[in-house]
Amino acid sequence: MKIRTDEITSVIKQEVERYATELEVSQVGQVIEVGDGIARIYGLSEARASEMLEFESEGGKLVYGQVFNLEADVVGAVIFGDYLKIKEGDSVRSTGKLLSVPVGEGVLGRVLDPLGQPLDGKGPVQSDESRKLDIIAPGIADRQPVTQPLQTGIKAIDSMIPVGRGQRELIIGDRKTGKTAVALDAIINQKSTHQTDEPVYCIYVAVGQKESTVAAVVDTLREHGAMEYTTVISASAADPAPLQYIAPYAGCAMGEYFMWKGKHVLCVYDDLSKQATAYRQLSLLLRRPPGREAYPGDVFYLHSRLLERATKLSDDNGGGSLTALPIIETQEGDVSAYIPTNVISITDGQIYLEPELFFAGVRPAINVGISVSRVGGNAQIKGMKQIAGSLRLDLAAFRELEAFAQLGTDLDAATQLQLDRGAAMVELLKQPQYVPMDVIDQVLQIFAGVKGFLDDIGLTNVHGFAADLLEHFKGPAIALREELASTQALSKDLEGKLLEAFKQFKTSWVAANAKTENTDA
Repeated sequence: MKIRTDEITSVIKQEVERYATELEVSQVGQVIEVGDGIARIYGLSEARASEMLEFESEGGKLVYGQVFNLEADVVGAVIFGDYLKIKEGDSVRSTGKLLSVPVGEGVLGRVLDPLGQPLDGKGPVQSDESRKLDIIAPGIADRQPVTQPLQTGIKAIDSMIPVGRGQRELIIGDRKTGKTAVALDAIINQKSTHQTDEPVYCIYVAVGQKESTVAAVVDTLREHGAMEYTTVISASAADPAPLQYIAPYAGCAMGEYFMWKGKHVLCVYDDLSKQATAYRQLSLLLRRPPGREAYPGDVFYLHSRLLERATKLSDDNGGGSLTALPIIETQEGDVSAYIPTNVISITDGQIYLEPELFFAGVRPAINVGISVSRVGGNAQIKGMKQIAGSLRLDLAAFRELEAFAQLGTDLDAATQLQLDRGAAMVELLKQPQYVPMDVIDQVLQIFAGVKGFLDDIGLTNVHGFAADLLEHFKGPAIALREELASTQALSKDLEGKLLEAFKQFKTSWVAANAKTENTDA
């Protein structure tokens, strides 16, 4: 039997490669400088960018790091862990692998560090699979347009600045204006999806927060039954800068596991300004050239390669989605600073929270004038789209008119009506913290406001009227609510029935409240 030469060559080549892989000896280098979470290493001439390193520290315990800078004679690396245990002269081994984290159902309900190590005292994470932290985002052909709503449960957002599954919506504002509260409401509201066929798993990444703040967030989520489908990744202010830098990527990788299984994921990055600060610290320590505001030139790439991974996958890829809610903290409302403008340009819209509104008692303190969703009505149910189409513009116009009316000018009847309607709608859109609302209930309340049923009942009565309205539609008028819930749209016939039901309810409500006031008097 004649054997071809090229076949023999191919077999020999495969065997040589196999033996080479088995006998491969990791390259070993030596630490020549260490401090502040970074190290310079001599001897790793074959090291590659972003390769994972193993430092042999005192006591023989391994500390992990990652190649950051490739220089002529040395390698600059960041250290994930206690860099104080690493000394000059310690040996460093290259692994030939990229940094990865454990993924799977086992991470749900856990509080982990960015390397997937437990912080909640519940033992190791049960996981048989890991995913690389930093990957290339799916291409255009692997995606599909965002059309499926991700309900946050917040009336002001779901009606005017809707978020779709696979979208990237920035939450931006000064400190203490309710940014985290908005994100937590969105996570708590996903509880309802777990009673359906399309659950939304949640990842909350805390970067540079106080540990007490993270503990309070976990308690809040547990109290509202949201921890069972949520993973919390914490790189606190006390942790080294390298851990704060990789935390959002770790959260994203854990979320992508579910996305590629055809599931839906919500990732909250709280907040990316602190990640950028940590990245600036590492870059300056490794002597990368500083640019605007001392950030390195690739800080845009830091956030863009993270947020580009949020997507709605095509049906051929399972149709899963990863929705990103990055949070950015501004200084004195300056949205034109470097990092805010960077992230605004990467995302598909922003929810801007304003301190003046927050302190005036309008909570959530959303400025509807400059908040926007670039997906818009595509990410709303039809019923909400029908009634809230012009709401954002109407409220923005109301704010302008309100400022003009404060001058004390005499107003005509039409202008006064617009002011009354706007004030009633602002009052209606106020919502307590951690009380997300079902989208059908939102449609009923906003429909009542848009059609003028709140104009003449007085601002102090708006919340009482709105709450009683929902009770009415869960009691005597439940058939209409069920019809709206099943169709999720307002036909001419259903709209007429709802208007009639609103009129009857308002008449009886006004009469009942008048009787109560007379009794109190």
